[in-house]
Amino acid sequence: MKFGILINEGPYTHEASDTAYLFAKAAIEKGHKVSRVFFYHDGVYNSSRLTEPPTDDRHIVNRWQKLAKDHGIDLVVCVAAALRRGIKDENLQEGFRISGLGQLIESGIQSDRLVTFGD
Repeated sequence: MKFGILINEGPYTHEASDTAYLFAKAAIEKGHKVSRVFFYHDGVYNSSRLTEPPTDDRHIVNRWQKLAKDHGIDLVVCVAAALRRGIKDENLQEGFRISGLGQLIESGIQSDRLVTFGD
């Protein structure tokens, strides 16, 4: 099965990103494909290279980056939501890219399931 994922909440303030990450990882381990993760609303904060959690905490941004690199997942950040929150290309973590809502629509069309995490 091919999954698209939509994340609407930021890291460290809501469990949506952690749950989405664990879902994606488990799906891949079961032989499914995660083609794209789309970060929308406060979810765009999952892409910021400015995130620096304490060393004894999980680094959510790096988790997404590694999962995407290891499994060819397209990490897309909504341009309008990002700009509203001060996120631009220069403060995106490597492996993420900014694009429009068309990428979310495309993910919904091309995936067997589009799974949403967060409000």
